[in-house]
Amino acid sequence: MKPNSVFILATEMHRFGSKSKGKSVLIRAICGKDSQVEPKASFSPDSRNPYSQTEEVCFVYKRLTGMQDILPEDQPYWRFVRKKIDQITALYGFERLDVPIIEETGLYVRGVGQGTDIVDKEMYSFQDKGKDNVTLRPEFTAGFMRSYVENHLYKRPQPVKLFTIGPIFRYERPQAGRFRQHTQFNVEALGVEDPAIDFEVMSLAHQFFSELGFQGVHFQLNSTGCPQCRPQYIERLQAHYRLHYDEICDDCKRRLDRSPLRVLDCKASQCQPVIASAPKIADYLCDDCRLHFQSLLRYLDNAGLAYIVNHRLVRGLDYYRKTVFEVWVEGIGAQAAVCGGGRYDGLGQEIGGPPTPGIGFGSGIERIVMAMKAQGLTVPGLPKPQVLVAYLGKEAKERAVPLVQELRWYNIGVILPFGDRSLKSQLRQANRERVRYVVIIGEDELARGRAQLRDLQEHQQQDVPLDTLRQWLSERLPIKAEK
Repeated sequence: MKPNSVFILATEMHRFGSKSKGKSVLIRAICGKDSQVEPKASFSPDSRNPYSQTEEVCFVYKRLTGMQDILPEDQPYWRFVRKKIDQITALYGFERLDVPIIEETGLYVRGVGQGTDIVDKEMYSFQDKGKDNVTLRPEFTAGFMRSYVENHLYKRPQPVKLFTIGPIFRYERPQAGRFRQHTQFNVEALGVEDPAIDFEVMSLAHQFFSELGFQGVHFQLNSTGCPQCRPQYIERLQAHYRLHYDEICDDCKRRLDRSPLRVLDCKASQCQPVIASAPKIADYLCDDCRLHFQSLLRYLDNAGLAYIVNHRLVRGLDYYRKTVFEVWVEGIGAQAAVCGGGRYDGLGQEIGGPPTPGIGFGSGIERIVMAMKAQGLTVPGLPKPQVLVAYLGKEAKERAVPLVQELRWYNIGVILPFGDRSLKSQLRQANRERVRYVVIIGEDELARGRAQLRDLQEHQQQDVPLDTLRQWLSERLPIKAEK
């Protein structure tokens, strides 16, 4: 809302008196139908002047549609996933690369592809104060390739194996596990075309989801060919769909010319018979693509990793070539995919760099956490302080504050109550926080240089000298807060 709108709202709402419905109408007229505004009465002493009676306007802001807050109770899942990411990527020799959250719009238009849903409908693009066209990151791969080229990472020993975790933004319809801002785990291996690197990236994903505790982890995979063999297949696919043009949905009609492979991914019931009878790209692969795919399948067979060749599997971005895959798990409903990726050997040239083979995948952490809960997977809770220092009186508080800090420096988690409350109130907090020990300091204890130490688990209490309190706690605490 603009400042002058606030002024109009504040100075005019007094006309409605106690009629809240009229106020509500005025709020929506000035602020918009979705405004979250509540008026509160605030009157001037000069009641003779009606315009001196104004309303205080209180805004009740809510998060934007498609955004979410990661609340404290969900943080143990997020921490567990992040730690597992760091462990698995280290095993495979991947290094972290963080790229900007905002890039030139042209990078995504060229890299992701004009005509894709991401570019046409979903990007958060705007002109900044320098009149540059910029976009909030809708995916990671184009930014990784830009960094690879700009920072001359192609001069390093290949492949360059990278990963990251960070937010991406897409203006799409929110649904379970999918948000307009979500956090993605992304893995990329650049500079090598060997199908063995495809296997390594896929096996990293398989081990990651297996070690998170998922059951029934397996791959759905396909080859989407290359610029040498894909055009012939697309011609046959388009010809097939034109024979059934009146039977397919409007989305497939739109995609048929702009992004024809995407018709194979359609979920509309009316399109399923057409998809089932469509030609399979495997029958049109060139020798290079066919041998690449066969080698990958042998590696998966030899490693005992389960997979299903899914001739309908395609990716929604133009830069994918040859291998495309998803990781599916059991027990999370119809939407079984928790990860998607593939090979993008043409992306480097698309953004002005040298020919650069690459393969990678992305997985939304919100989707992972939701799937973990659906499978009933539990994670360790975050470490919590096991000690509360209670105090009685000003002098005791002045001793308690530095004592708490001293204990924390020695890696002992401590809670300090605030507000100069009674001992009973502080003990109630100790029970709520489920601490093991309460250190009680009052005037008598302070005079003797000692503290009362109450064990809430064993229901015992004893005197402990203040100068040995740290050692006493260190020897008895089974779990300490992490530094």
